[in-house]
Parts: sequence; structure tokens; C-alpha cells
Amino acid sequence: MPIIKPVSDLRNYNEVLREVSAGQPVFLTKNGRGRYVILDLDEYDSAQATNTLFSELARGEQSARENGWLSADAVEKTLGV
Repeated sequence: MPIIKPVSDLRNYNEVLREVSAGQPVFLTKNGRGRYVILDLDEYDSAQATNTLFSELARGEQSARENGWLSADAVEKTLGV
């Protein structure tokens, strides 16, 4: 179950931070609407790495669509495998 708190609870930020753990972010609301998320640093790093990977895969796919795909043999030859 998600942890949702009003942003005003940050007045006692130590209590809010105690509730943050890997896989369990704390969602903060402002004026009754979702506004912020507090994440465990390792979880944030993992999300950033995943976003970077997906971005690079999308760039590669776009490049392949524009410039053509390489066969498995061509890839192996390029890599010297």
C-alpha cells in the first residue's frame, strides 16, 4: 500500500524519511493532489539507469530504421567474435 502524506508533514522530516525504503517511496501531496515523491537513493539510481538504457535502445532502433539493420554475421564480424 503506498505511503501518501501531505507535504506539510515535512515539518517533521525525520519521521517521513524513516518511512522511505527501497521499493517503498513516500508520495507527498500539495493541496490534496500528488506532487512529489521521495525515493531511496539506490532505487532512484536504478530508475535513472533503466531510463538511460531505454533511451539508448530507442536511439539504436531509430538509427536502424534510418540506416538499415545489421545481420547477426555483420555484428559478429564488427565485434571480432
